[in-house]
Amino acid sequence: MVNLEWLIQSRLVWPAMAKLALVTLLVDSYDKGVEFFTEVLGFDLIEDSPSETTAGEPKRWIVVQPPGGESGLLLAKADGPAQEILVGAQMGGRVGFFYHVDDFAETYDRMVAAGVEFMEQPRNEPYGQVVVFKDVFGNKWDLLGPSTS
Repeated sequence: MVNLEWLIQSRLVWPAMAKLALVTLLVDSYDKGVEFFTEVLGFDLIEDSPSETTAGEPKRWIVVQPPGGESGLLLAKADGPAQEILVGAQMGGRVGFFYHVDDFAETYDRMVAAGVEFMEQPRNEPYGQVVVFKDVFGNKWDLLGPSTS
């Protein structure tokens, strides 16, 4: 059980600056991931460096990030059957990623032209425009933009 008094007290001494830097996204192909996120979604390729697994096997350290964003995705190639079955299903079928854009219509049209699979038609919600789409691996995302009202 969480000790709330300790949590409240320790929060007072935590650094004022903290951020979530990366989220790992399991992929079945590094190149397919780089192509989708950079060419279709317009993310920046922050890093693509050779690396090794703990077993000494070659891998790549690939980070993509929305332009101007502070958080990014670490594209991690699935290693073995237990990870391979999770590619595209890391969130158990739920929307797990939220891509906020300033120009919803332009981004949506560009994604449609690129063949992105949308699960519905765009709709207006109190928090803005939204439509669910799947990335090239099958993960569900919300594309979110400013409200039109």
